[in-house]
Amino acid sequence: MTDPPEPRPADHPPAADDPYGPVRAAPGDGCAPGQGRVEASTRSEPGSSAVRPVRSAVEAGPSVRPAPTGGAGAHGGDGPAGAAGAAGAARTAAARSTTGLRPLGSVRRWPRSFADRLTAPLPGVRAMARLAREGALRPAGAGLADIPQLPFAPGPLPAAEPGTVAVTWAGHASWVVTIGGLTVLTDPVWSRRILGTPARLTPVGIRWEDLPRVDAVVISHNHYDHLDAPTVARLPRRTPLFVPAGLGRWFRRRRFTRVTELDWWEAAELPAPGGGAVRFDFVPAHHWSKRTLTDTCRSLWGGWILTDQRGRRVYFAGDTGYGHWFKEIGRRHRDIDLALLPIGAYAPRWWLSTVHTDPEEAVQAFQDLGALNMAPMHWATFVLSAEPVLEPLTRLLVAWEHTGLAREQLWDLPVGGSRLLSVADRSRGARLLASD
Repeated sequence: MTDPPEPRPADHPPAADDPYGPVRAAPGDGCAPGQGRVEASTRSEPGSSAVRPVRSAVEAGPSVRPAPTGGAGAHGGDGPAGAAGAAGAARTAAARSTTGLRPLGSVRRWPRSFADRLTAPLPGVRAMARLAREGALRPAGAGLADIPQLPFAPGPLPAAEPGTVAVTWAGHASWVVTIGGLTVLTDPVWSRRILGTPARLTPVGIRWEDLPRVDAVVISHNHYDHLDAPTVARLPRRTPLFVPAGLGRWFRRRRFTRVTELDWWEAAELPAPGGGAVRFDFVPAHHWSKRTLTDTCRSLWGGWILTDQRGRRVYFAGDTGYGHWFKEIGRRHRDIDLALLPIGAYAPRWWLSTVHTDPEEAVQAFQDLGALNMAPMHWATFVLSAEPVLEPLTRLLVAWEHTGLAREQLWDLPVGGSRLLSVADRSRGARLLASD
């Protein structure tokens, strides 16, 4: 399974104060030879949130070569070269020592596998045989009868004023997030069909041509329903991309020049219009990765927390099962204003429970996070599993009511629906949490 060749659209012109520095695309890795920074990666112990550095390029031996003098990388990258590159690397190193932030666009060395990050072992031969025997990958006929009832109500994007936070659900795990003056796409999938599934149940909630300029994209992992090559091909090659560890090469091979790879609990900042920056934190998830027959767990998986200049946070969970990471994310990132959590693709449970939350688990995850508001996703778009198509929302509403949570904290948007995070939303949510 490989992705088809992609056309190359026109790039945005570089800004004079480009934080990535001058970039020239070249064949192969998509970076100009001699540009960028090659850095040692980090890894965490399995099941632990502690992060330890991998050996440096010098310590690792001949299989990992240190970058040439002057800031030039073995693979190239997105930063300036020569003396300017050395000065830029020194500035970023100094900034990281005081802020804990990773530099934008650095090319990093990663371990060959991230299988040690799995929460549970992947299904074996017996499980695959049972799945084939039971044929439990699609709903029965009655489970598809409610397709016309799936919520679809596209509307114009909200006119988010400077300083506001807004979200629009394009379907599945694709959101248009306006935060800190930036427009950010999450796991953009605008294709009508993805590999191995029927066509979309509902159209995309916003037409591609109606999108504002995309300032950044975050990717949770490399599964086809979250990383869609035809959609990615529509992006200008200078679009800032924030991706999991080990996935950067996929984008650089497609000539993207502003790719920032992060490990769990790492962060980077992207300058925002009018000053300040939006912070992108990569956090753990209970999932896995695979795109071809030979790349199982070769790249990482996770969620993203976007934080604006005023400290308002949107958590995009990506794809995940339920587990201990939610409490740890909530402990490290207090007062998440909005949690975008998956509620679908969960049946049968013996097959999917470790990698996809069901609606009740999503509500529990929301409570573990200590977030102020929740917006469900990962349903009403593609048929990926056996539950009836409308069941995720029905069960979510029942579970929400049973917890006694305030109804206004649940943003069950239709595909194409939008909502702004207002000051009232935040203050009301804070009061409700304080009263628990």
